[in-house]
Amino acid sequence: MARSHGRESQKQRAARAQEVLQGLRREYPLAECALIHHNPLQLLVATILSAQCTDKRVNMVTPDLFRKYPDVAAFASTTVEKLGKDIHSTGFFNAKARHIIGACSAIIEHHDGKVPCTLDELITLPGVGRKTASVVLGVVWSIAEGVVVDTHVHRLTRRLGLSRGNSPEAVERDLMTLLPQSDWIEWSDRLIWHGREVCDARKPRCSRCFAEASCPQVGVTRREQV
Repeated sequence: MARSHGRESQKQRAARAQEVLQGLRREYPLAECALIHHNPLQLLVATILSAQCTDKRVNMVTPDLFRKYPDVAAFASTTVEKLGKDIHSTGFFNAKARHIIGACSAIIEHHDGKVPCTLDELITLPGVGRKTASVVLGVVWSIAEGVVVDTHVHRLTRRLGLSRGNSPEAVERDLMTLLPQSDWIEWSDRLIWHGREVCDARKPRCSRCFAEASCPQVGVTRREQV
């Protein structure tokens, strides 16, 4: 049965967030970014491709893509039409192609051909917003400048009653006040895995969830039948 937390104080909510994180650590001790990559550029490109697309689909596209475009110069020198064909199955391919080409061109022009390692620099690149920048910083350099809020993190944080924010930005602000900065990266990594494995958007498998007894299950109307 879902548990109501009523008028929970900020301190109580922060303590509950820590309980959730402890459970996530037990359930997903090896959780990490699912996008396959071998260097900062590959992760940047893969993260741009992952917008409105599953990581599984991106990982099907990138092996051939990275062989064809091994560095920033290769991406920067291609055309939107050519790159769009190579990434077609990830959706929104023309926009993503423009962003990738633009970002790589900017990296060559302003960053000596190397992916920058600060939030302020990353978000100046075409197609790179706060979420993409936070993914790259957290995964490559273990730098926590923010909390990555994708569809899973947004849904589960609200479902757990830890935020009422309607936008990723609002949920991120709430999480940044609830969690110490040292927990920002792993919160997203582990919660994303939980969203994929257990806490489905339409029919969450609540009976399999470590947090079933304490979760208020905000917005849940249907559950997977056991």
